[in-house]
Amino acid sequence: MTIDIRALRHRKEKLYGTLMSVFGVIGWLLILAFIAASIVGGKWQVVAVMAAEFGIFYLLYLVVGALHRAYVYGHYVMIGPQQFPHLAQMIAEGARQVGLREAPEAFVYNSGGVMNAFAMRLFGRRYLMLTSAIVDADSDEQLRFVIGHELGHHAAGHLDWFRNFIKLPAHFVPLLGSAWSRGRELTCDRVGAALSGDLESARSALQMLACGSARLNASMNRVAFEDQERLVPPVAGWFLHILSPYPRHTARVRALTAHFGRAGTEAFGGQRPYAPVLAH
Repeated sequence: MTIDIRALRHRKEKLYGTLMSVFGVIGWLLILAFIAASIVGGKWQVVAVMAAEFGIFYLLYLVVGALHRAYVYGHYVMIGPQQFPHLAQMIAEGARQVGLREAPEAFVYNSGGVMNAFAMRLFGRRYLMLTSAIVDADSDEQLRFVIGHELGHHAAGHLDWFRNFIKLPAHFVPLLGSAWSRGRELTCDRVGAALSGDLESARSALQMLACGSARLNASMNRVAFEDQERLVPPVAGWFLHILSPYPRHTARVRALTAHFGRAGTEAFGGQRPYAPVLAH
């Protein structure tokens, strides 16, 4: 059974992703036109400077990427069949469900109490990083949500180098890159919820990320936290929203409720509320 990522992709990701692609293509065409005009005008020094800048940035990417890989393999704990097999199986099953041909290489690292997780792609290889604090979630379902969210970034193509390269010039359009990022996060929240198989656990996992305490999370009132969204000052809240690449945690919980339906949790009773987004 695999998850249909297309059915879970948030409309804002589709909209802003399309705009990012359009502005990205326009940006690259303008760059190519400028290079062509410089060549025709005999301004080879301009072309040489641009080529040197691209070369330097690419070299920095290679160096920083290699150093980061060396640090990860030397300081983090790699998850595998012989190291935290329970986590390895959870990641492998999730990767299969979202349609990845192979599971990302996964690691746990000491975050000093910070709850977080992130996905990355480096030199064509997929990675998934979990902090030690996030692994101490209340339940496996909460952890599956977090893992599913990060796997969603891989499965939805958010880390595809070619797509991101095409969109690169669009990041100069004010606020557009942040809006696209928020849409991607909402998409991956849906993927995480579908993989967790428990809408209540998915929402409580988001609350745990906001609270930062697995112990307190067990006693958090999900409804009260979700209702906090109504207390956000409209003007200041809107201003912070458009500048941030991440949606508010309260808004993310409400978005999951709106997408899957409030009846999803109350009527769970052994039935998967995510059947419409699952395909055999």
